[in-house]
Amino acid sequence: MNSYYVYILASRKNGTLYIGVTNDLVRRAYDHKSNVIQGFTEKYGVHNLVYYESYTDDRDALTREKRLKKWKRQWKINLIETKNPDWIDLYEQIIS
Repeated sequence: MNSYYVYILASRKNGTLYIGVTNDLVRRAYDHKSNVIQGFTEKYGVHNLVYYESYTDDRDALTREKRLKKWKRQWKINLIETKNPDWIDLYEQIIS
């Protein structure tokens, strides 16, 4: 069974946010961290994985990503802080 992830990256606590979707969270987070992906996250230094959700259906993940992108900034911050109040980088957790 495949897994799909909606994730939020941040430059720092309360910093610039980026929302994405992937079927390989470890690889995608690594790509952002190492600036393999040129564009927004590289330009603004958005490398810390601060939140993610897992889905079994790619359509559900894509729908959630689109909805989150339309949310007000404060709602996104509140969502992050429900599971990660200290805004720690979750990358080390997902690779272990």
